[in-house]
Amino acid sequence: MYDIIIIGGGAAGMSAAIYAMRGGMKTLVLEKIATGGQASKTYEIDNYPGFANSPSGPELMQEFAKHAIKHGAEIRTEAVREIENIDGDIKTVKTRKGEYQTRTIILATGASPRKLDVPGELELAGAGVSYCATCDGAFFKGLDTVVIGGGNTAMEDALYLARFCEHVFIMNRSKNFKASKVLFDKVKADPKITVYTDMVAEGFAGNGKLEQVLAKNTETGERGFINASGVIIAIGITPENTIAKKYGLELCERGFIKTDMYLATNIKGVYAAGDCRVSPLRQVVTAAADGAVAATSAINYILSR
Repeated sequence: MYDIIIIGGGAAGMSAAIYAMRGGMKTLVLEKIATGGQASKTYEIDNYPGFANSPSGPELMQEFAKHAIKHGAEIRTEAVREIENIDGDIKTVKTRKGEYQTRTIILATGASPRKLDVPGELELAGAGVSYCATCDGAFFKGLDTVVIGGGNTAMEDALYLARFCEHVFIMNRSKNFKASKVLFDKVKADPKITVYTDMVAEGFAGNGKLEQVLAKNTETGERGFINASGVIIAIGITPENTIAKKYGLELCERGFIKTDMYLATNIKGVYAAGDCRVSPLRQVVTAAADGAVAATSAINYILSR
């Protein structure tokens, strides 16, 4: 029997595990692939307080996991398949390898990159079309690359790729960028990066591998293409909400889990933290804060019963 089961091993999940263990709760973290979440795909994190040396995402997430393990958290690589009696006092979480009983659950399932859903995207995925610069950027060394998006992730990806690509083109659908001024200024100052505004990708073309990004100007309607060997699609994220939808957790119109200020969902004893929940900001620091709040709320719930 566990006091708290955390589903998801990213920044929110690891932070929750640390706080849960420090609160004296028997805690299990279930992560279907590997700990770290989206942060582990970031080449550099320069806005997490206390880490002025700008560690890579994998390095910082490794420290999160080490901290949780130090306090005795149990971490297992298992995908959750079913939850029985989710609204009961004792909930049963089932995986392919076993089943575990718990008093509370914290969903820290994160989010995955949003897709464009344009011709050629699916066919050329892994053959030039990518959603992770740090994962696949090395394949484009010395080649021209396109980054699609106007937020912080897109700017970070472009700066990273500019280190070793021949040239990087940024495509943003409007003249407005969601990225921070600091990042955008760095991008504009980099001679290896060209920024195109009012431009969207209509598709990807190539014979077995990416050769062209098909583009359209949103103001003039003019169509054209950019010759490129790689493209990073960085247009936001979609919540991993399969469990939430299956068991009736309340979601917003975009599919993120709704919570109150204590990160409690509409089902008693079930909390949500990190990128999977409704939030005005999704960063490592906010995910870590969510994990702390969710774990503290779960502890208070257990102690009050």
